Amino acid sequence: MPADDVTVRRPTLTQVAALAGVSLKTASRALNQEPNVAPSTGRRVRDAADLLGYRLNGIARELRRGATSALVGLVSGDLTNPFYSAVASGIERELRQHGLLLITANNDEDAVLERSLVDAFLERRVRALLVIPSADDHGYLAVEGNHGVPFVFVDRPPDGLAADAVLIDNVGGARSAGEHLLAAGHRRIALVADLVRMAPQQGRIDGFVGAMRAAGNDAWERYIRTDVHDVRHAERTVRELLAHDPAPTAIFTANNRLTTGALRGMRGLAEPPALVGFDDFELADVLGTTVVAHDMTALGREAARLAYERISGHSGPARTIVISTSIIARGSGERPPQ
Repeated sequence: MPADDVTVRRPTLTQVAALAGVSLKTASRALNQEPNVAPSTGRRVRDAADLLGYRLNGIARELRRGATSALVGLVSGDLTNPFYSAVASGIERELRQHGLLLITANNDEDAVLERSLVDAFLERRVRALLVIPSADDHGYLAVEGNHGVPFVFVDRPPDGLAADAVLIDNVGGARSAGEHLLAAGHRRIALVADLVRMAPQQGRIDGFVGAMRAAGNDAWERYIRTDVHDVRHAERTVRELLAHDPAPTAIFTANNRLTTGALRGMRGLAEPPALVGFDDFELADVLGTTVVAHDMTALGREAARLAYERISGHSGPARTIVISTSIIARGSGERPPQ
């Protein structure tokens, strides 16, 4: 029979009991370390389990005993993005201190997939669920929340649901980026933003536009580009912007992926425009890239803390924590207009 046709099945407790020469009940008691099992019998059962590669179903065992799961779910954006992986790291480290384990899934910015993943986590009786949402309406989660499953929204607020949330000061951070470029003498400032349907991006657009309007500057308006969703699209967009006559003298990119694309789009230019990007990223210091920085691990850590407090019995109204931002000037955002 071809290897592809072979179905690999997990060893069963019945097989363990047969190999050890004991009853099914005795094998179960030995592996669960229950009393009144002779030491020699317990060793024989454990040796048989090791030989077969048998492992207890920890979740099922806990639920049978009336305990609750130690799992906390995270529905995230693309974990290959350093932003999301840093958030997940902050969540995992905080949960670990309380004996809880994090399991993650990627929603691919797909609202239908997000709901499917939420349902899958709830079926597995997670203790809490953290969501970096892509959907526009989370009212369907209210029933689950009323049944004791805490929800915490990360980076983006819930819509149609009162739930804890940990957000970034998107408006304030983008405003500071715009003001930073204005202070360097720029007026033709391009804005390259991701999907406008996402609340963080809309907040960053609002903050940037607010800075421009407060300064009485309208020279930026022809250079706004939105719904730029990945590195390659950002690279093409920046090259298109720089082909304008006149070209922008500065660019503000609204997340780390777009900043990477912008750097690629400006590669080889003798006199590149000024650049400020939202989100710090690896090697930004080496590349001399000015960024609007925030503590990504703190975002995750605070979300996990709120979830644990709910698990522990906190029943107060929904809370929102806002993570502050700051400009890190490294050279690219301080270039004068050309």
